[in-house]
Amino acid sequence: MLMHITMVKKRLADGSECRKCRDVSALLQSRGLWDRIDEVVWAHEDDAGSPGMVLAGRFGLEHAPFFIVRDASGEHLYVSALLMMRERLQQEVTAAQQAAAIDPDDIGGI
Repeated sequence: MLMHITMVKKRLADGSECRKCRDVSALLQSRGLWDRIDEVVWAHEDDAGSPGMVLAGRFGLEHAPFFIVRDASGEHLYVSALLMMRERLQQEVTAAQQAAAIDPDDIGGI
């Protein structure tokens, strides 16, 4: 079985794409990797039944984007685009890039 990558992106109630989803899409495009994404599934903020929201619920996730990679060894979940790029797309990712990718909105807090 070939590898199949699904990217789940969030669409906000106002119809716009979430900022982090735009940033990750731009990163994939800038590295020439966008064509390696086989499918984009949308999680509509105001529609719990949308395909992306159903997938998020299945995996217990509250943030987008995330990636589901299917291959001969099964199904693998990635909440980090950089980790997915390094492990699945053989991209070099530096520690500085990993640190820069940490989104303060994703960190549990006060």
